[in-house]
Amino acid sequence: MTLILGLDPSLTCTGWGVIRADGSRLSHVANGQIATKSSTPMAARLAALHAGIGEVIAEHAPMRTACEEVFANENPKSTLKLAQARGAVLAACGAAGLNVNEHAARLVKKAVVGTGGADKKQVQAMLRVLLPGAEVAGADAADALAVAIADAHLTR
Repeated sequence: MTLILGLDPSLTCTGWGVIRADGSRLSHVANGQIATKSSTPMAARLAALHAGIGEVIAEHAPMRTACEEVFANENPKSTLKLAQARGAVLAACGAAGLNVNEHAARLVKKAVVGTGGADKKQVQAMLRVLLPGAEVAGADAADALAVAIADAHLTR
């Protein structure tokens, strides 16, 4: 039995999801989102993400963590903000002694839906099948759960 924390970092709203993997059997443990306000200074927003993920790790004690690989947006400013949010979230994992497995977005979609070109609605529909009864906090939490599921399938 392995507890996996999936992460979908974003400066605006970071999603997280914890699943239990027992062989090929998956079950939902918890999920949520950590939102920050654009009017809050950058350092405080990053601190909030770091602290929030630290609290999730302390509460659920995952055995491993997974995150989508970084991708470049067309807008360099957006890419930089994403990188800063990822840094805060990954630093929280590192501070807890957790390594982070990184998976390409197309690989996550393929592992969850069966095709790397799946859209968000298809991923969310498969989450309802793979994690029946799970109440998902929002789109970012759904993405984080998808990352955790992909990690369960791709990492042994």
